[in-house]
Amino acid sequence: MKAFIFDLNGTMINDMEYHTRAWQDIMNTDLGANFTYAQVKEQMYGKNSEVLIRLFGEGRFTEEEMQQISLEKERRYQQAFLPHLALLPGLQDFIESAHKHNIPMAIASAAIPFNIDFVLDNLNIRQYFKAIVSADDVTISKPHPETFLKAAQLLGVKPADCTVFEDTPKGVECAANAGMAAVVLTTTHVANEFAHLGNVVHFCDDFTGDYVRALVG
Repeated sequence: MKAFIFDLNGTMINDMEYHTRAWQDIMNTDLGANFTYAQVKEQMYGKNSEVLIRLFGEGRFTEEEMQQISLEKERRYQQAFLPHLALLPGLQDFIESAHKHNIPMAIASAAIPFNIDFVLDNLNIRQYFKAIVSADDVTISKPHPETFLKAAQLLGVKPADCTVFEDTPKGVECAANAGMAAVVLTTTHVANEFAHLGNVVHFCDDFTGDYVRALVG
């Protein structure tokens, strides 16, 4: 492998339930909606502003209002998830091994820097990653390939030489659009939800299995 690109939420940490519940709380309690957990979960991809537009419609909020709502949602998520913040099993050893083998790694996420910093700094893993691409660094969100293509560019490798770790169908579709293979972490979605995507090379619950370990072995 020439390079590894990681999605963050649901891929490196198992936190998507906390994001979904934080959104549901904001939308129903603060914004007067009545969305079910399943309805919110279905829209959990892309930038926060895009989530709001998909669920509430274009023009409901100004850009400033969406930024304020987004930050409040992330504060609630972080407060709830911090006691549970941990890398998926096997990931610490995996990134340490990849780092020792000089395999460049990037994080490429639709999260805002506020959330990426929350994870990297609380877990003290920033030093392992040569590049970080956040929601603020791209014009078009996943499944458009910009996020992963920018990560590959920053790592100085060809897209075809990258393996992406993802947990959502939209993220794997983004990898496919970028010409990259994907390893799927089944923290949030089950395998049959990826059946329409031909770039999946492996499904796993975490980073402890033989297939994943062999990527750096």
